[in-house]
Amino acid sequence: MGTRVTPYASVDAESKKQQVARMFDNIAHSYDFLNHLFSFGIDVLWRKRAIRMLQHHWQGQTGPFHLMDMATGTADFAIEALRMDLRETRVTGVDISPGMLEVGRKKVTKRGWDDRIELIEGDSADLPFEEGTFDAYTVAFGVRNFEHLDQGMQEMFRVLKPGGMGLVLEFSKPKTFPMKQLFGLYFKFIMPTIGRLVSKDAAAYSYLPESVDAFPEGPEFLKRMAQAGYTDCRQIKLTGGIASIYTGNKPVRA
Repeated sequence: MGTRVTPYASVDAESKKQQVARMFDNIAHSYDFLNHLFSFGIDVLWRKRAIRMLQHHWQGQTGPFHLMDMATGTADFAIEALRMDLRETRVTGVDISPGMLEVGRKKVTKRGWDDRIELIEGDSADLPFEEGTFDAYTVAFGVRNFEHLDQGMQEMFRVLKPGGMGLVLEFSKPKTFPMKQLFGLYFKFIMPTIGRLVSKDAAAYSYLPESVDAFPEGPEFLKRMAQAGYTDCRQIKLTGGIASIYTGNKPVRA
């Protein structure tokens, strides 16, 4: 089990979910700018690769494709899925932060995709969907914020159709020199300093490296996926190991 970390000191008995929602509400105005700045735009390439993996998984299938984007934030992944024309895609984005969703809805409306992207407030541990609703789901940089990781993975599994794919894009920790040292310096000192100045939330970008440190990455996360019912679980490391794509499938029942 990973160590539980929260964005703020628990002085008022807030749950991790409540604190994370408050944190993202606080930084929603600057989130997109800082996200792309800190990643030097590489996060866009990571999302494109993830969507190509979904395309490959469903190659040869016909009909509409219904994707759930969990922890959708400002809807970057949802928008990229439509931009790459993922087989008559409809996307349902889910997030616990009303502030982030407000920014996301403005972006969706600006592109004229209100009829294809729906953004709703919701929690990964208690999704308001019937079993077998989605062909696939994505979570980009969100699972480490789940208050109940295993319950969230099980709920997302539940709402997948048989044969559907779950795809998680998340930060991971490089293990080799010099990427390990550079990553540590950048993540623990440079990012929090800039993030604090721009977002005006002193805790948000200190929480980021703490949450990455606490996340049960690699083989441990693959084990958790398997325990939740996923098959063919695998990890693809990206950009020297600073991020990873995890995939798992829901078995096709006889």
